[in-house]
Amino acid sequence: MSTISWDEFAKVELRVGRIIKAEPFPEARKPAYKLVVDFGPEIGQRKSSAQITSHYTLDELVGKQVVAVINFPPKQIGPLMSECLVTGFPDENGAVVLCVPDKDVPLGGKLF
Repeated sequence: MSTISWDEFAKVELRVGRIIKAEPFPEARKPAYKLVVDFGPEIGQRKSSAQITSHYTLDELVGKQVVAVINFPPKQIGPLMSECLVTGFPDENGAVVLCVPDKDVPLGGKLF
């Protein structure tokens, strides 16, 4: 593992948002959902693809707060232009478990 400076870490915009829309993403190569995440009035809404189908249903995702990187360049994923990276950790089988705040926090808040 290499080390980074605080200044390098500070460049990563890890922000909290709320999933406001979740739909199937049948065009994805691996099972995934299309998400729309609201990061509040300053940042707005961003689209993302997330391979989280093992642990989450569409219904339980809407309203959930998540932590996402918002300053990567947009990335084309099939027909979807992904505008943020929703973060998570792999479980013992490699399925993604979302990284979420354990209490509601203001949308757009930066992780530090």
